[in-house]
Amino acid sequence: MRKTHLMLAAGGLALASVVSAAVSRSDSWMTLVQAAAQSTTSPMVNGEVRKVDKGAGKITLKHDPIPNLEMPGMTMVFRVKDPSVLDRLKEGDKIKFAADKIDGALTVTEVQVNK
Repeated sequence: MRKTHLMLAAGGLALASVVSAAVSRSDSWMTLVQAAAQSTTSPMVNGEVRKVDKGAGKITLKHDPIPNLEMPGMTMVFRVKDPSVLDRLKEGDKIKFAADKIDGALTVTEVQVNK
């Protein structure tokens, strides 16, 4: 039993030294955290507005494949994260947008209207 406690204590000290070394290199740690955050950003996809439903906070888009959702190109309805974006969109607008699954619903998270 005593030998087990000594082994656990030694393992804990080894882990503490590894954590301490990682924390002392906080610049490298922050770089890794920032890189991970950027890699989870949803890609912008080409689309065309087919319908805007301000009352429901939804938009119908004909879109190219959405890689992060493993979705082929099609026409479908999305919820919008920020309903105010619907005020600047109209049927026929060509857009770039990002979408993700939020609370189980396919949701447009960002929109850029093509000029």
